[in-house]
Amino acid sequence: MEHNLRVYNTLTRQKELFKTVVPGKVSMYVCGPTVYKPSHLGHMVGPVIFDTVKRYLTYLGYQVTFVVNITDVDDKLIIEAQKQGTTVPELAERVTRDYIDNLKKLNATGIDHMPRATHHIGDIIDIIKGLIDKEYAYPAAGDVYFDVTKDDDYGKLCHRDPEQLEAGARIEISDKKRSPGDFALWKSAKPGEPFWDSPWGKGRPGWHIECSAMSTKLLGKTLDIHGGGLDLQFPHHENELAQSESFNGCTFVNYWMHNGLMKIDGAKVSKTKEEEQKKKATLVVSEVLKRFEPETLRFFLLATHYRRPIDYSEERLEEVRRGLDGFYRFFERCERIAHKSFYALPAPTAHGSPAGGSGDEFVALRERFLEHMDDDFNTGGAIGVLYELLSALNRFADVRQLEAGKGTPDEKHAFERGISFLKELSQILGLFTQPPQKPNANDASQQLVDGLIRLLIDLRAEARKAKNFALGDQVRKRLAELGVSLEDRPGGTIWRKE
Repeated sequence: MEHNLRVYNTLTRQKELFKTVVPGKVSMYVCGPTVYKPSHLGHMVGPVIFDTVKRYLTYLGYQVTFVVNITDVDDKLIIEAQKQGTTVPELAERVTRDYIDNLKKLNATGIDHMPRATHHIGDIIDIIKGLIDKEYAYPAAGDVYFDVTKDDDYGKLCHRDPEQLEAGARIEISDKKRSPGDFALWKSAKPGEPFWDSPWGKGRPGWHIECSAMSTKLLGKTLDIHGGGLDLQFPHHENELAQSESFNGCTFVNYWMHNGLMKIDGAKVSKTKEEEQKKKATLVVSEVLKRFEPETLRFFLLATHYRRPIDYSEERLEEVRRGLDGFYRFFERCERIAHKSFYALPAPTAHGSPAGGSGDEFVALRERFLEHMDDDFNTGGAIGVLYELLSALNRFADVRQLEAGKGTPDEKHAFERGISFLKELSQILGLFTQPPQKPNANDASQQLVDGLIRLLIDLRAEARKAKNFALGDQVRKRLAELGVSLEDRPGGTIWRKE
């Protein structure tokens, strides 16, 4: 498959031309959450980014299988279930439902499989047995550990030797280990903890082995893409890589992709830092969605290149919301000009050569958007081009007075082609797939407000007809003071809440 897509590989620290294990197919695995507390906005970063990666790869013609795991047994889950006086399975199921619900709201709909760690205990035990047989792992009083000294290239993902990694990370201490850097594949059960039977006694899997088992079971021994947050690079991904390649004897992942983390007041959202729990609590997705539309959050998460940190603030989300209003106003304008809903317009879902000449501004902007996406999925740059296309379309309509019914058939056709490009490109980002929900649109009080504003607009129109412009201006001014703006259009006056 010929294309110019280049992907930054954490393993090699450079952008590489994208080539898949199986021509035309992509296997992609992304580490999901440990489901012990409701999803915060940091949990949405990876799924939204890699959902967009899948959308673009699909647009290029690939058949993509996208897997996101659920860690449903872990120390954090056990502790939180005890705090809440519930069981680990009940807590995990409840938090998983919250996670899936939030993914749907943010239109991260491309996940094909969402395996649970507890459903793959047999696969996990088989891999651990194999690692022991190959002398990469050793049992120790009910536990099983991976011996990092047996893996000659351990540390290659982080580009550090094992001693440096030990010095720079919090590693679980145990007198059962042969060396401090060894990590647990299997943990013996303590009283009151969930457990499964194994050749080494009752216990549960370590964190890293779960992902190796689930990813290879569903996608094969070598994955095209493995994604996750930058905070997972060590120890999680380094250990995943070591045990997978030691067991299978082949390359585990061709492209390691790590997304930047979310920052609040300069501090990254990290699932492993207790001191940030209060900050993260302010970003619980269900709470943020009470203040902002899901599309605003998705747009916000994609407005930065995925490898860069995302600086969170309410002010920034307000800026994004105002920016999106420009698109929504344009969609209303499209309907007035073309008499068709933007959301119902057909648009290409696969890459191809567009109609239009080389000098066509809309065609040139489309190509620039795709160049950004080919450059390591640069959604931030692509969104910048979307704004340029929006401005170009508005300018085109203004100059040719399309809203007043003017413009030649060729000009109207060119405008509609430009709208089609906007639809084609925005759906790659998972944006503008359906009209935004207006909060309380069916609420009786909202209907009363709508009716009163419409009454004032009608009174203003009567005043202007009677040449009482002072009264008409007074109505506009007083509404503006209440945050309501009026737009006089050839087909009548519309209003919107600023």
